[in-house]
Amino acid sequence: METQLKSWSLQIDDMAARTQVPGVQAGFDALMCIDELKALHAVAKSKLDEFRAAGDAERTRLKVEMEIACTELDAAFKTRGRRRK
Repeated sequence: METQLKSWSLQIDDMAARTQVPGVQAGFDALMCIDELKALHAVAKSKLDEFRAAGDAERTRLKVEMEIACTELDAAFKTRGRRRK
């Protein structure tokens, strides 16, 4: 999960960097997409951090929440890819 979060973070950073190219004005949709991905990534990372810090009793619930957050982030990446093609 941590490796996937790092990969997504790098992809988000790459997308954001492409909007900062001199002479290129990023579209509103592209900026909103990046903001959405950053927010979903922050939620997923937060759930992973909570999971790591939790006791055994809470881990089952947190694992489900973490998986949901990662699924939502993955779906957002797939949707973004379809929009840009």
